[in-house]
Amino acid sequence: MKDEQTVQEEEQQLNAEETPEVNGTAQDTGGEPVNEAASVEAGENSEATRLRAELEEQQQRLLRVQADYDNFRRRTQKEKEELAKYASMKLVTELVPVVDNFERALATAPQGAESESFAKGVGMIFRQLEGVLTAEGVTAMEAVGKPFNPEFHQAIMQVESEEYEEGIVVEEVQKGYMLKDKVLRPAMVKVSM
Repeated sequence: MKDEQTVQEEEQQLNAEETPEVNGTAQDTGGEPVNEAASVEAGENSEATRLRAELEEQQQRLLRVQADYDNFRRRTQKEKEELAKYASMKLVTELVPVVDNFERALATAPQGAESESFAKGVGMIFRQLEGVLTAEGVTAMEAVGKPFNPEFHQAIMQVESEEYEEGIVVEEVQKGYMLKDKVLRPAMVKVSM
């Protein structure tokens, strides 16, 4: 009987070695991870981490696309406003020489009874044209007596002047015009030296 009891004890001992108890639960140690639940949880954590990183990347991409769209919308709106503001630029540029010719014609109008009424009528037409151009935002530049500025003036010659110091516009040969805040045509000027 002792032999059977010894054999049973040895079998129990072998079984205990094959499936040891950890915290009261039997565990399999046959070459696999000790805690199968831990390995599944680790896999889920790595998958969750990967998904979080992908979500963060997509959110960043969405924010960049939204910012690009906002910039595009603002730029387009600004271009539309500028186009509307300067839409008449081509027409006004072509009318400026007409204004110059009107001024020359009025300056050289012959004196006499008949020609006086003609000159008066032409003067009224000229003032009407000036009014239309002013309503569009066209203004004549004041150049004489101001410092020479290549953005607004086109120097055609330098002259000696006792009245003005060096670099001052002495005479305006051709008027310059502005359309709102842009130079439509620079003034042709003589500059003191």
